[in-house]
Amino acid sequence: MKLSIHKLGIAMISKKWNYKQLSEESGVSRATLSSINCGKRCSVTVFGKLAAALGVDPAELLESEGRP
Repeated sequence: MKLSIHKLGIAMISKKWNYKQLSEESGVSRATLSSINCGKRCSVTVFGKLAAALGVDPAELLESEGRP
């Protein structure tokens, strides 16, 4: 799945979190978050963990077709 870094950033800003806090709350390693930030795809499990930690529907973090 392709996570939108832009949408992830917005969700993080609304929580006032940085990547360290997101990692701690989601259980996703900072290395994995770094890979995602560099444009790598993530698994459904990781996607779900990030969405749950941020309190958003996973669909809200999907990259839109033709837009980040």
